[in-house]
Amino acid sequence: MVRDPSPQVLESRVAYTGQILDVLVETIRPASGERALVFEIVRHAPSVGIAATPTADTLMLVRQYRHAVGTPLWELPAGSIDPGETAEEAARRECQEELGLVAGDVESLGTLLPLPGYCTEEMTFFKVSGLRPPTADDPEAHQDEDEDIEARAFTFVEVREMVRRREIRDMKVLAVLMLLACSPDNSR
Repeated sequence: MVRDPSPQVLESRVAYTGQILDVLVETIRPASGERALVFEIVRHAPSVGIAATPTADTLMLVRQYRHAVGTPLWELPAGSIDPGETAEEAARRECQEELGLVAGDVESLGTLLPLPGYCTEEMTFFKVSGLRPPTADDPEAHQDEDEDIEARAFTFVEVREMVRRREIRDMKVLAVLMLLACSPDNSR
């Protein structure tokens, strides 16, 4: 007899509803039948992370203040997928909003779970190349109200050194470095 490893949900309620996330509190009984456990789950929309490569040996990063940690951080450009939007469409939009550049080629690198212990978010990473400034024919891009972003290109050598010196603490950067290193054209 095969046992179902899924826990039984005894109670589920929304404890908080916000602009970008909801918090659920669920009481479950594990499949092992042990005592009931309570989990707090952050329900977050799927998102994208962008490895924008203006040249074969450079990666664009953005620096912005992150209030939750009280400091500006160098990060990978990223953002939530809007309702009705595909992941690729979101990557193209975020590229223009955060970097001020229009994406030419967009290649999926894969989807990861950034915080599966308590968050439902799935992040799809894209390598974006063939970047160009927007023209009058391109849709207008608008940064979010809370975004005050500095965008800059770094060589991959500089990015790795910044990680070693702990100047980059954003895990999306490390994830994309690994995804790029594992891709068939791993010239980095």
